[in-house]
Amino acid sequence: MIFSELHELGILGINNRVGRYILRYNNRKFYPLVDNKVLTAERALAWGIAMPDNYLVIENYGSLKNLHFKLAQYDSFVIKPANGSQGNGIIVIKEIIKEEVNGEPHLMFRRSNDKIMNIEELKHHISGILSGLYSLAGQSDIAIIQSKIDKHPIFDDYSFGGIPDIRVIVFEGFPVMSMVRLPTKSSDGRANLHQGAIGAGLDMKNGWVNNAVIRNQVVDVHPDTGHKIKGLKLPFWPEILELASQCFDMVGLGYIGVDIVLTPDRGPIILELNARPGLAIQIANLSGLVPRLEKIRNEAPRNLMAKDRAAFSMKNF
Repeated sequence: MIFSELHELGILGINNRVGRYILRYNNRKFYPLVDNKVLTAERALAWGIAMPDNYLVIENYGSLKNLHFKLAQYDSFVIKPANGSQGNGIIVIKEIIKEEVNGEPHLMFRRSNDKIMNIEELKHHISGILSGLYSLAGQSDIAIIQSKIDKHPIFDDYSFGGIPDIRVIVFEGFPVMSMVRLPTKSSDGRANLHQGAIGAGLDMKNGWVNNAVIRNQVVDVHPDTGHKIKGLKLPFWPEILELASQCFDMVGLGYIGVDIVLTPDRGPIILELNARPGLAIQIANLSGLVPRLEKIRNEAPRNLMAKDRAAFSMKNF
């Protein structure tokens, strides 16, 4: 497809995304609130916006010495780098196998893919995070040990292994496009499109799946469950869009990606934010971002509350 055809379809490219929207609407002084997950969690707590609970924040190698004592009080957790991206460095521990040896806790850790890690392997992974192995700029980082989120039962027929998440692009506080990322066996149970997860576009009016792709190829059914994907309708849809809209007020960045997970007990909660969200959401929706972004820029009313901005998007997109 030639550039003129992409332009006619309203497809947003990398250069326009950066030059026309990210540089113009994202003040760099606010980037740490999004790039650093510790700061994001602190900000969300102050704003009363739900996120997974942080159990431990590990800032240096010395904190690893008695890690087994600290982890013994939990049944499951997630390890992630504070400044990571695209899911790199994240390990989900779904079960801690606990024994006592010579009066001390002896722990083994079962990952989401059922592989077993011992405490030394866990420490080695955290050391890699601290060294900056997974950070955005390759600089030293912080490791977060966080509560594991359980999958909402609505996804039982639409996900393999891991937890689906919902990406919402928010521009000037208005949700403009969304998709749900569904883990597959080929993505190792992770909601990562680059690794083979499904990207399913969502109708902004009601949260219905309108299209689904795996690595840019349209699919009708989940390859592992055999379930028809277009039958999926997300619950809490107005709340999901309002929550995404609130993140604009929380961090002050005009163009962001908001990642949300549906929980069985708490409803939608924020997983993380992204100041440089990717463009594959357009393929998932078979629709371009540019017309929606320009409608917000030229026609959307200002000084609305998050709930009203979400309602505007549901009506217009």
